[in-house]
Amino acid sequence: MQTTTGGKSPRHVTPDQAAALVRPGDWLDYTTGFNQPDAFDHALAARAAGLHDVNIRNCLSMRPRAVLESDPDGRAFHVFNWHFSGYDRRQHDAGRVSYIPCNLGEIPDYYRRFVDRVDIAVMKAAPMDADGFFNIGPLCLWHPAVIERARTLVIETAPQMPCVVGPEVRVHRSHVDFVIDGADGPMPELPNAQASDVDRAVARLIAQEVEDGACLQVGIGGMPNAVTTLLLHSGVKDLGIHTEMLNDGLVELYRAGRVSGARKASDRGLVTYSFALGSQATYETLHNNADFMCRVVDATNLPDIIARNDRVVAINNTTQVDLQGQAASESDGHRHISGTGGQLQFVRGAYASKGGKSFICLASTYERKGVRKSRIVPALTPGNIVTTPRSDMMYVVTEYGIANLKGLSVPERAKALIGLAHPDFREELSREARDRGIIPRSLF
Repeated sequence: MQTTTGGKSPRHVTPDQAAALVRPGDWLDYTTGFNQPDAFDHALAARAAGLHDVNIRNCLSMRPRAVLESDPDGRAFHVFNWHFSGYDRRQHDAGRVSYIPCNLGEIPDYYRRFVDRVDIAVMKAAPMDADGFFNIGPLCLWHPAVIERARTLVIETAPQMPCVVGPEVRVHRSHVDFVIDGADGPMPELPNAQASDVDRAVARLIAQEVEDGACLQVGIGGMPNAVTTLLLHSGVKDLGIHTEMLNDGLVELYRAGRVSGARKASDRGLVTYSFALGSQATYETLHNNADFMCRVVDATNLPDIIARNDRVVAINNTTQVDLQGQAASESDGHRHISGTGGQLQFVRGAYASKGGKSFICLASTYERKGVRKSRIVPALTPGNIVTTPRSDMMYVVTEYGIANLKGLSVPERAKALIGLAHPDFREELSREARDRGIIPRSLF
């Protein structure tokens, strides 16, 4: 990931020739999202019958992985994942993928300090330019650390990969061992879920808290996206963006002229992000656009870096909150759903920012097998993973209101959270809080 201008040139090979490099017991890295290889993946899958115990790290698969589809018993390939997409979740449910617990912003450090081996790294990039550089597109994340550790680096070219601006998104040919010509197909898109009435109600409450000059981080999902839609039609201006994930909603704010970045302390005047997933229109906006700065994830997610900007507003989803304020955002009991991602780091960074605010949002209820249940509960579902501890929680938002938990005692928190629950569940929650001693009887 350096600006070298001399050195060796990579060797062009077929996907089959590249896949032939893999040996039993090797550790491969497929990286993330639409940087994951396709031609190499299919060629490696074709070798499944003759391989065993090949280990692959990946993250946020946007397409089915041939190595998993070809090896249902998991004899040939073992896959380890930093954050699940819907496809990864289904493969985990089938016992074919394992999750790696992490704070996403720490992963570059994991590779440099704790990951023992990267025998072969394979990633997509735009074809080499006239200066000898491959552009890995709008997903920088921990890719430079993977490249540093890799014994062998294979680039699979993707002609439609958007070329983006950033200090570490270009890989010089001298760092690349082999190049595969990839298919000239469109980049995978991430469809935007249609906002529900509940999403819009939550978004209205959060949007009222966003001031001129605020610096936004928005997570994935209908609720955070609904906030950006409301901001688009509000009078708020001079916004900054310093985010892990760049989604369509944030890019629409930029295109509408609501984002200047003029009040940011870091990357002033620029939109800072570590990876982008969204529509083709977003990818086209990012292509060679110097208003956007794609950075490694430890330059976007570490709390002390986040806090350098004033008035950071971090907006993230959760699936369950207990009456003490713990948020479980990545699992359903022992079933893993997604990952910690950057949620906890942005919660902490926003709190440490001057005038900063962290919002954890959720619908008050969900329905399972025709039965409606509360997402605000006396105690988390057994096996649920705490993503944001009670000590870090700031604002919690449902369609019934907003509550800041900072400085509140356990009984005060419980009362505030019961007030955010669906009215049909408040009496039951109050009774459980009393029976469990969360709220002493003297305070009822």
